[in-house]
Amino acid sequence: MEKELVTETLAPNIDVKIKKLRRFNLIMGFLHFVQGLFMIIITLIIDTPGETYPIYSNYLTFNLELGGLVANPQQIFDFPLGIGVALFLLLSAVAHFGLATFGFKWYAKSLKLGMNPVRFYEYALSSSLMIVLIGLLVGLNDIGAIILAFTVNASMNLFGLVMEYHNQLTKKVNWISFIFGCIAGIAPWVVIFLYFIGAVNSGDAKPPAFVYVIIPTLFVFFNIFAINMFLQYKKVGKWKDYLYGERVYIVLSLAAKTTLAWLIFSGVFAPSL
Repeated sequence: MEKELVTETLAPNIDVKIKKLRRFNLIMGFLHFVQGLFMIIITLIIDTPGETYPIYSNYLTFNLELGGLVANPQQIFDFPLGIGVALFLLLSAVAHFGLATFGFKWYAKSLKLGMNPVRFYEYALSSSLMIVLIGLLVGLNDIGAIILAFTVNASMNLFGLVMEYHNQLTKKVNWISFIFGCIAGIAPWVVIFLYFIGAVNSGDAKPPAFVYVIIPTLFVFFNIFAINMFLQYKKVGKWKDYLYGERVYIVLSLAAKTTLAWLIFSGVFAPSL
């Protein structure tokens, strides 16, 4: 499919639509901020063991009895779940407020080119933090695994950024960045599902009920982001207008973050209130 000029796919009233997106970003920034602030307040008010998840190292040590090297799990620190939830909400709030205020001129210029780099930088941080939190809920608590999961998920989002940059220079849509991004994006989920299945089959120590909801729900949300990009570049229906896809990204971001935040709240914090 030949790549069309972005200006041809956008409606004639593009400036009006971008101004509406400015207001939409302000609203979404406010909704993210309020929820993030709420999670911080709840975390500071409640003092229960359920708020934190331990992070471990598994460096090798020599075992005299076995006569060889064995893993030696050591707890490094406790990760406050409430602060983690607040952070990915507040990261989105900062991005939305930035695009709607001091960065608006740059935002408008980028949208007219069919790009929004800030989206992918923010997702690289916020969605990767979300992956880490989901991993912690199923027992993925090794510091090395956490760093890798965060980095691989961030790379998936940066491949999305490369997709938009690369296709500014091509006459025909090049899907290689999209494909590599999908490969990177599925890897943390494979590990999460393996840990989740292992926890389910471990005997009496089953994962909490809310975790059974979080895993499939957030997996679907993460994949809808990729579908949105696919529809944008295939120019299917309303997605012929890049700004329509931009609005879908914004709604998806709020929906995914709000869902994860309140599922964690209902499963971990609500019983303590």
